Amino acid sequence: MPRSLRPSRHQRLAELIVSYRDKAGLKQSEVAARLGRHQPFVSDIESGQRRVDLIELLDLAEAIGFDPRELVTALLETPKD
Repeated sequence: MPRSLRPSRHQRLAELIVSYRDKAGLKQSEVAARLGRHQPFVSDIESGQRRVDLIELLDLAEAIGFDPRELVTALLETPKD
């Protein structure tokens, strides 16, 4: 039985997005504005309440300023549940 309701890779994705945003010195509201979305959109992603599709991930990478390939590599290194 899984230890969590969310898969470990999904949790890791949310953690990485938070980490990249923090390193960039951005607030959730600033990222949301760059995406043309409202702040709860970013909050839901970071809390794991909302899954991210590939295009949204690329948009987040551009808005925050990180290399999405680096994030995908980290996710591939995260064990599956």
